[in-house]
Amino acid sequence: MHTGRFKMEKPTLAMGDANGKRVAVRIRAGDIVELVAKPSAGNKMVNVLWQGRRVAMYAVDLKRRGIETRKAA
Repeated sequence: MHTGRFKMEKPTLAMGDANGKRVAVRIRAGDIVELVAKPSAGNKMVNVLWQGRRVAMYAVDLKRRGIETRKAA
């Protein structure tokens, strides 16, 4: 994970917040997510920005279902 920006190739579940409650959200294929911080060793979840929202997703889903992209110029 180098740039921290990924285009999701397949739909992926993530955990978000709605009025103080944790809810599952579906990130669609084609959506872009950006890492908030690099994951620490052994951390299974990563925080990403998706559509202006901070959500958590499994690092393995990001690696397997996302393609690293460059930022738009």
